Amino acid sequence: PQQIQRLLDNLDIRLVFTAHPTEIVRQTIRAKQRRIARILRQLDRVEERLKTLGMASSLEAEALQEQLTEEIRLWWRTDELHQFKPAVLDEVEYALHYFKEVLFDALPQLYQRITRNLQATFPNLTPPSYNFCKFGSWVGSDRDGNPSVTPQVTWQTSCYQRSLVLEKYIDSVEDLTQLLSLSLHWSDVLPELLESIEQDRLQMPEIYDRQAIRYRQEPYRLKLAYIQQRLENTRDRNWRLYQEDNWRRQIPEPQSSAIYRSGAEFLAELELIQRTLQETGIRCSALETLICQVEIYGFNLAHLDIRQESTRHSDTLNEIAQYLEILPKPYNKLSEAQKVVWLATELQTRRPLIPSELPFSETARETIETFRIVRLLQQEFGVELCQTYIISMSHDVSDLLEVLLLAKEAGLYDPATGIGTIQVVPLFETVEDLKRAPSVMQELFELPLYRSLLAGGHDRPVSFEPSLQEVMLGYSDSNKDSGFLSSNWEIHKAQKSLQAIANPYGVQLRIFHGRGGSVGRGGGPAYEAILAQPGHTINGRIKITEQGEVLASKYSLPELTLYHLETIASAVIKSSLLRGGFDDIEPWNEIMEELAARSRVHYRSLIYEQPDFIDFFHQVTPIAEISQLQISSRPARRGGGKKKDLAGLRAIPWVFSWTQTRFLVPAWYGVGTALQEFLQEAPEEHLQLLRYFYFKWPFFKMVVSKVEMTLSKVDLQVAQHYVSELSKPEDRERFERLFEQISREYHLTRDLILKLTGNQRLLDGDPALQRSVQLRNATIVPLGLLQVALLKRLRQHGVISTPGVIHSRYSKGELLRGALLTLNGIAAGMRNTG
Repeated sequence: PQQIQRLLDNLDIRLVFTAHPTEIVRQTIRAKQRRIARILRQLDRVEERLKTLGMASSLEAEALQEQLTEEIRLWWRTDELHQFKPAVLDEVEYALHYFKEVLFDALPQLYQRITRNLQATFPNLTPPSYNFCKFGSWVGSDRDGNPSVTPQVTWQTSCYQRSLVLEKYIDSVEDLTQLLSLSLHWSDVLPELLESIEQDRLQMPEIYDRQAIRYRQEPYRLKLAYIQQRLENTRDRNWRLYQEDNWRRQIPEPQSSAIYRSGAEFLAELELIQRTLQETGIRCSALETLICQVEIYGFNLAHLDIRQESTRHSDTLNEIAQYLEILPKPYNKLSEAQKVVWLATELQTRRPLIPSELPFSETARETIETFRIVRLLQQEFGVELCQTYIISMSHDVSDLLEVLLLAKEAGLYDPATGIGTIQVVPLFETVEDLKRAPSVMQELFELPLYRSLLAGGHDRPVSFEPSLQEVMLGYSDSNKDSGFLSSNWEIHKAQKSLQAIANPYGVQLRIFHGRGGSVGRGGGPAYEAILAQPGHTINGRIKITEQGEVLASKYSLPELTLYHLETIASAVIKSSLLRGGFDDIEPWNEIMEELAARSRVHYRSLIYEQPDFIDFFHQVTPIAEISQLQISSRPARRGGGKKKDLAGLRAIPWVFSWTQTRFLVPAWYGVGTALQEFLQEAPEEHLQLLRYFYFKWPFFKMVVSKVEMTLSKVDLQVAQHYVSELSKPEDRERFERLFEQISREYHLTRDLILKLTGNQRLLDGDPALQRSVQLRNATIVPLGLLQVALLKRLRQHGVISTPGVIHSRYSKGELLRGALLTLNGIAAGMRNTG
């Protein structure tokens, strides 16, 4: 029990909605789906009631069926495609929609469920804190590759989040006012509550004048009237901040006592009401739920993570140093050791480095303004809203110190005290960076100034509270770089090494998993993925991205949401308490190292070393057309990338393209060859060994299960149709050879996976998933054939220009619209798209 209690006290689950969705389905359609789900639930209840009464039909059932028919007809004639390319604030609205509709009420239910189950088994243990499961967001704050995310957008996003949560609280307080009708004739109250009401009377006399007679004998209702007015005043002030250009200047401190400055002030008033009720023997579950919601969401709803690519910071400092002429040569030309020395020196001086006028390029100014907006956000909304700064493409220690130096210039780090209000989080993405991550973090922990920052300042006495460092590991780019098996193994190893590095320095790690929706980007069932993490690396703490494309499948309905959240909480608790120790068996690790290396070589030989591959990818997949989908505010390529260069292409459209064509290459290619080469060394013995891994080692089972699920979605007949129809005549022969190479690897991988699992067919071990995939596969085939025909005509439309000859009865716009509709349909059927 003591071990469980320690875990519950430290339980910290963070789920982060990301800012680069491939959410293909319109919110309009999602809303219609929710309405239909609601009607179906009502119909189920009515039909159950009729069955018990022995009746076949009723007016109520007929009315619901008519309503259902009407909804389907309206949906049938609704456009499936986005009508415009969404701006960042549109994406913010899409993401916050899930909080408004489902999550706001779901998290208190999750807490109640875990509390009830804990009390049933361990009645003497204390439940975790209300906010053991929290949400974050990159929507409106993730700048990496998205020039549309400006300081003003981040400011407006923060105001928008606060506005939504305040409206929810106002509704809840109105409900409580109806509920808490207790009279002084029949119920005593604590003097503390009456004193509070008297203070409110002095601060807001207009409410007293309006409500005092009405609520003369109902103190709870009078108190709630004051609370509601304060919430409304806070909301009105927030709306003014949203509309004005306040982020460019110092935010005026609110003077009025008739508003709440923070969620903590609101919470204190609710807890006063709760104490008074408890003292008089009354329990109010609606009040308890509201208190739980305020603990979880505060006035900010979700934490905002800032993310930017590492070279933006080095280029900005390069401009600053050149302008001030303070370095013997440009900053970017310094060696890594020279950079670290200069940065560490600058971090220990209080002298400003950045001039107030900012005579720099637009990108450098924007980078500097980003840190200033973080400072303003912390002043207005509290430090907890925005204190994590993620550096994508982190390679070296200097990448982290550059961010810390720019933070110091904005007042987020004080060199005199060593106290900072910002957490610098490296994101290691490529295989090379994952391998170097432990040495980078060790060098960082060796710096006294950084250890002081983690500890909370130079003069902070040694306490029992260990320092916390967050490290993010990227699944997408490592997979694109080296294939599925190699990527997963490098991430697994990096976690173990990072934990071993952190322990001697007394630092606790929170691993932030940058998982996509698709298997090729780290997606797949969350429960198995969490259990497959190395022992000792979770310890009750985990942070995971929730990609835009999978939000609807997890959070669109209350039942789905609770199921998903319970699954994650269960997996974190189980993984933290029950450690198998299989990850530490060195001979097993050596075998996995060998398999990963072989898989990587075979994957790269196709993707990066086969001269025909780039042409093949651009001709036989709809990559060009995907970029025209109005689904995201972010470009498909990182800045400066060549049109046909794979290095500049983002992982999302890369995986999306392979999914559409039913190849799904990034999620399995190379696995079969690696397994075959290992089995050839000792066929019987090694097969028995790999089967043992599959049944005993959670990591290996997770890898095999994901490959098996992906293979079940591959359809080589459809894929070959893309190749034969979309290849140019002069390229068809060389592309057919590439297809044969992919086909051989598919059949090899499928056969060996079936040997390992002992199944006759893919997914025999999971009949429900098998049936689901089969049903969806069948509906997608016609869409694939339609897509090929439309893409072929669309591409010919751009090439053929013989005057006076009509080559198609459809315009280019109509053909593109048809092709985009098939992209929508296939994405919906494949579920985890990109």
